[in-house]
Amino acid sequence: MCRKVIMMLFNKVTANSSFKQIATTVKRTLGSTALASPPPSSSSSSSSSSTSNHHQRRHSSELASVKVTQTKQPRLEALRAQLASDSSDIYDFATSDSNSTSTSSAATSQEESSQNLNVVRRKAPPRPAKILPKPSWLKAQPATSENYLTLRSTVRELGLATVCEEAKCPNIGECWGGGGGEGEEHSAATATIMIMGDTCTRGCSFCAVKTSRKPGALDPNEPEKVAEAIRKWGLDYVVLTSVDRDDLEDQGSGHFRKVVMKLKEKHLEVGKRILVEALTPDFRGDLKFVENVATSGLDVYAHNVETVERLQRRVRDHRAGYAQSLSVLEHVKTINPNVLTKTSIMLGLGETDDDIRQTLRDLRNIDVDVVTFGQYLQPSKRHLPVKEYVTPEKFQEWQVEAEGMGFVYVASGPLVRSSYKAGEFFLKNLIKQREKKKQEEGQGKMVVGDVATVASVSC
Repeated sequence: MCRKVIMMLFNKVTANSSFKQIATTVKRTLGSTALASPPPSSSSSSSSSSTSNHHQRRHSSELASVKVTQTKQPRLEALRAQLASDSSDIYDFATSDSNSTSTSSAATSQEESSQNLNVVRRKAPPRPAKILPKPSWLKAQPATSENYLTLRSTVRELGLATVCEEAKCPNIGECWGGGGGEGEEHSAATATIMIMGDTCTRGCSFCAVKTSRKPGALDPNEPEKVAEAIRKWGLDYVVLTSVDRDDLEDQGSGHFRKVVMKLKEKHLEVGKRILVEALTPDFRGDLKFVENVATSGLDVYAHNVETVERLQRRVRDHRAGYAQSLSVLEHVKTINPNVLTKTSIMLGLGETDDDIRQTLRDLRNIDVDVVTFGQYLQPSKRHLPVKEYVTPEKFQEWQVEAEGMGFVYVASGPLVRSSYKAGEFFLKNLIKQREKKKQEEGQGKMVVGDVATVASVSC
């Protein structure tokens, strides 16, 4: 039994390679006979004493001849010594051939590489360490005026959200404050109301709006709140926009429709007329949801392509797309030819002139009326970096070129945004002119009809 226990202990010890040699030597020296010998009984102690003394003398002489060696250095120190003796270095890894293993070739490679080291990078270049400094022409009016504070107070009281604040628009001081220039377009404050909450279900690389897979529920009283806010401001032109709500069955199109209709209804009750521009999501390309908003009574249907086709996947959420946005704008014209369609393009993301020209051609092919150009500004270090700050002169060139392609209106400048108020002023007048023309044409048809009726009766 003792032999079995001791053999088990030896087997466990020999499993460790560092004790294998010592254990084997001791095992061979002691022998199986000594391990198996039972302790002597009292009755036979006198008869076996001579034999026991003989074995002890033999074992002592054998043990004296055993030389047990012990490692002087720990294993870690041995590995360090081995690495230090290795002649390979970083120059061999970077420049030498994979088949070259000799010490002499490694030394030669090190000497040549120290004089002319040409290492090929095998990873993507890092992003810029700092944000590009803004040029002098990117200066906006400070948000400190009395009109600005009044409008902000109204937004807070009614629990509304504005894209001006959520998207960190640089024009908030000018648009909310009013003024900023001469003429009617600068006489009143304007704001873009963002409905359906302040949290989007998408995560575009350029946008500062908060994101979540499951935002909060829609406010059923929001249409009434928005209509009340616009009434207090005394505006006759308002821009509505919204976050994407992919979590809702109809993508939020029904709620958008209710807000537009409530605005129109409230103003008609007091004998006023309001023009509504809706900057909508793409509703995942579902055209029946697009139709919900396009037939709600709005005057301008806006949806932004944001950037050129080549940069779509880098700039926008994967659920958006260039062709999908074009299909939205095209369908609006199909179901409501009298509505103005509008889109916006950001510059400074790495697009080329040919990219922009092709985008303008694509927009004109589907009869888009209005296009705006603005400089992309990086909201934070977590968002896409600015590739280029486009000069005001270049923006002016794009305005001239776009107008020459047949767009009804073009707004182009570093601080221009999709709902910039100067554009609202122009569109307001344009819509009124169109309506006046339609009324004149309608009266002309009525006169012709009456003459025809009289002629038929007289005959």
